[in-house]
Amino acid sequence: MPPPRTRGTALRHRLAELRGPDVPAKALDARALAALAANPGCARRAILDGAGVNKAALASALGSPSTFGQSQFALTRGNAFEAKVKADGGAELLRLVHEKLDRSAEPPADARVPDLTATGPQGRTARTALELREAAAHPGAWTLLDHPMLALDVAGSPAFLEPDAVVVHPDGSWTVVEIKSFPLLDGSADPAKVGAAARQAAVYVLALEEVAARLGAEPEGRGAQDRVAAPRVRHRILLVCPRDFSNQPAASAVDIRKQRAVTARQLARLTRIEDIADALPEGTCFSPELPAEELTAAVESVPATYAPECLSACELAFHCRTRSRETGAVTSLGRPVRAELGGLTTVEDVLAAARGEAGDPDDPAVAALRRAAALRAEALEAACR
Repeated sequence: MPPPRTRGTALRHRLAELRGPDVPAKALDARALAALAANPGCARRAILDGAGVNKAALASALGSPSTFGQSQFALTRGNAFEAKVKADGGAELLRLVHEKLDRSAEPPADARVPDLTATGPQGRTARTALELREAAAHPGAWTLLDHPMLALDVAGSPAFLEPDAVVVHPDGSWTVVEIKSFPLLDGSADPAKVGAAARQAAVYVLALEEVAARLGAEPEGRGAQDRVAAPRVRHRILLVCPRDFSNQPAASAVDIRKQRAVTARQLARLTRIEDIADALPEGTCFSPELPAEELTAAVESVPATYAPECLSACELAFHCRTRSRETGAVTSLGRPVRAELGGLTTVEDVLAAARGEAGDPDDPAVAALRRAAALRAEALEAACR
C-alpha cells in the first residue's frame, strides 16, 4: 500500500484530470457541504464537488442551465447588511451575542478583533487557529473573528470554510454567527430558510470542533503555562437578520444540535471520493469544454440519487430531474413517497402493482396500492351513476 502522502498526491492528480486540463478547482463551501450531507447517497454530487467541478458551468454545457443561487441584488443587499452589523468593531453584533446567548457575562467592551489576513486558504486557516488559541489561552475578554477560515476533512479531501463570524466568549467558549438577509417578522423567520441556515452553521460547528480537539491534544512538551484545554464549541448559534422590513439587525438563538448530529453522521457515511474515482471509466472528464455527447456520457457514468429537494440545493438538479423522469424513477416524486414504496423503484412497477399485474400481494406497499386503486375505482363508479 502506498504511503498516505503518495496516495493523496495521486488522488489530487486524478481529481485534476476529472476537472479537465487547466480548469481551476471550485472550492467547497458550507452551503455545498450541507446540501451534500443532506443527500449522501448521490455519488455524482460527491465526485463533482470533491473534484472541484463548477456544476453551474457543467449544467449549462449539458443544456440544463441552473437558476440555483442568489441574485446579484440579494448578494449586494446581504453584503450591505453584514457590513452594518459588523460596523464599529462589531459592537452591535457582540451586543446581540451577549443579549441572546451570554447575559451572565460582562457586557462586551473593547473586544479584540484580530487581523486574520494571510496568504491562501491554508495560511488563513493557520492564522485563524492561532487567534482562536490565543483567545482560549487568555479568557476573560470578548473576541470577534470576522470571516475566519476553517478546514474540515470531507471524504478524504479538505474543504475550506468561511463563516460570517466566530465569537469567543469571556469563558473561552466559541459561538458561530450566521448573518442572513431574509427578515425576522415579529421575531420569527421562514422555517425553511432558518433550517438551511442551521444546517450550514452545523458544518462550521463541526470544523470548529476539530480545531478545539487539536488545541486540547497539543504535545505534552509544551510548557504548562502555554497549554490550552479543549475549548467548548457552543451548539446554539446566533442568527442575525433584518428586523421586519427595516435594515435594523435582530437576532435569534438557534439550537443546532440536531442538525449537527445529522450532518456529522451523513458526512461520515459519504463514499470516499477515491472509491468513486477508481470506478469511473478511464479518460472520464467533466470539463464544460467537451462536446455535449461526450460530456453527457461522462456525467451519466456516475450514478445520481435525485430528489425534488435537489432543486434548491444543486446546480445539476434540472438535468438529473429530466433523466429521473425519463427512467420513471419514483425518487422524482420525493423521498417520503420513495420510502413508502419499498422495493418498487419505477412508476411503471407501481402502476403494475396497483393494477394487480405484478408484485407480491403480501408486500405492505403492494397491498396498500391495490387497496387505493380499488377505492379509486369505487369512487369513479359512484361519480358516474
